[in-house]
Parts: sequence; structure tokens; C-alpha cells
Amino acid sequence: MDTTLTFLAVDRTLTNIAWFLVVGLIVVGFLLGGFLLGKRVRAQEPAPPTPESQPHLPDGGAVYEVREERDYVEFPENGLRPHEMQGYGNFGSTTSLHPEEVRARREAAHQHVEGPGPHPQPGSPPNSGRGAHD
Repeated sequence: MDTTLTFLAVDRTLTNIAWFLVVGLIVVGFLLGGFLLGKRVRAQEPAPPTPESQPHLPDGGAVYEVREERDYVEFPENGLRPHEMQGYGNFGSTTSLHPEEVRARREAAHQHVEGPGPHPQPGSPPNSGRGAHD
């Protein structure tokens, strides 16, 4: 058996192992360098906010939804182009002076479901069992 070929095979294997070790050490060095750089950047950032600097609820408690009824506005039969709309899409509508009448007219065809309604959502105003369908 030729010992030269055996030595060359062993030498090549040891060379490959050495390259893997060198590449592994370089990767570990990059990871440690990145960790240290991140630690240095994190140390220069401002501290997290204290609980006292966080926003708090107003003295009156949580703010609830405000409902308002808008007066009905007649649209042209052929429709409107976006540039023809007024009031940012409200077509110049105004808050109704008689909201009960407007709501009654709008909901005239609506059938109310009988029976127990859904449970009130957390944070909802008192006596709001059916939400918007009440």
C-alpha cells in the first residue's frame, strides 16, 4: 500500500477540519461583535417611560361614543362625482334638530330581534346590553 496517498488523504481531511474551525471562529466573532455593538447602542438609548409619564383616563372616566343623526340630503339621480361632493363626502349634511324623527324614519323598515341580547362589552356605558341595536 502506498503510504503517500494515505498521508495526502489524512492531510486533506485535517486541512478541511481546520478550515471549518477557522470559519466557525469567524462566525462566532461576528456574532459576539454584533452582540456587543447592540449592547452599546442599547446603553445610549433613553430609559423606558415611567408609569407616571403614561397617559391616564380623564377625571370623568372613559369617553364613550357620541351618536348624532344627520339630516337626509337628496342626491341627484345620475349620482355625484367625487369633486362635486361637499363637506368631505357628507354632501353638506348637517346635524339634525329632530334626531328622534330621523332615527325613526331610518329604522322604520328595520325589524328588531326579540329575546336576550348579547352581553355588554367591557368598557361600554351602563345599560348598553344590545349595543347599537338598543
